[in-house]
Amino acid sequence: MPRGQTSPMCCIKCLGGIPYPSLIATILLYAGVALFCGCGHEALSGTVTILQNYFEVVRGPVDSLDVFTMIDIIKYVIYGIASAFFVYGILLMVEGFFTSGAIKDLYGDFKITTCGRCVSAWFIMLTYIFMLAWLGVTAFTSLPVFMYFNIWSICQNTTILEGATLCLDPRQYGIVPIGEGKTVCAGSEKFYKMCESNELDMTFHLFICALAGAGAAVIAMIHYLMVLSANWAYVKDACRMQKYEDIKSKEEQELHDIHSTRSKERLNAYT
Repeated sequence: MPRGQTSPMCCIKCLGGIPYPSLIATILLYAGVALFCGCGHEALSGTVTILQNYFEVVRGPVDSLDVFTMIDIIKYVIYGIASAFFVYGILLMVEGFFTSGAIKDLYGDFKITTCGRCVSAWFIMLTYIFMLAWLGVTAFTSLPVFMYFNIWSICQNTTILEGATLCLDPRQYGIVPIGEGKTVCAGSEKFYKMCESNELDMTFHLFICALAGAGAAVIAMIHYLMVLSANWAYVKDACRMQKYEDIKSKEEQELHDIHSTRSKERLNAYT
C-alpha cells in the first residue's frame, strides 16, 4: 500500500470503536441545551421589552428584588447551564469510550479497576440527579408558555371580545407587587399595539422552543442513563470474567507445577 494512505480495515475499526449510543445522547443533549439556553435567553429579553413598553413596569432600585432582577439572575443561570452541560457531555463521551466493548477490540484486553467501576456508578447517580433537575426545569418553563398562550389566545380572539372588559393584570402572575396596578384591558390602544407587535408572537414561540429544548435534554438524560447502565453491566461482567480468568490461570499454573514436580520425582526415582 502506498505511504500516506489509510487501510480500509483501520477505518472500519476506528468507526467500530465509536460509542454510538453515547454519541447520539450527546448530540441530543447539546441540541436540547442549546435550544433551551438560546431561546430562553431571547424570550426573557422579549419579556422585559413587553413589560416595559406595554405594561409600563419600571425597573426598581439596584438593591431591590423585582421581576427584572429575577430575569437577570435566570439569564446568568442559563449561562452556567450551557457551560456546565457542555463539559458534562464531553465527560460522558469519554466515559463511553473507555467503557465500550469496542475499545477492548481495538486495544486488546484491559484491566477493569475499582476506580473505573466507581466512576461509572458516580456518572449514573449524577445523571439521574440531572434528569430530575431537567424535569423541574421543564415544568418551570411550561409556566411562561401557559401565560403567553393565554395572552396570545386573547389577542387572537379580539373580535369576539368586543365590548368585554377583560384585562391582563401582571399581578396575577406575581410579576409586579400587589399595590401596583399595571393592567392592560381589551379594547385599549396598548392592548392592540401589544397584540400586533412582533415581540409578543416571537417571545411566545421562543418559550415554546425553550420548552422543547428542556424536553430534549430530559430525553438525553434518560438515554444517558440507559447507556451508563448498560456500560455498568458490561464493566461488572468484565470484572467477574477477569477474576475467573485469574483464578483459572492460577489453578492451571498450580497443576502444571504439581505435574512438573511429580515428573521430576519419578525421573529421580528411576535413575
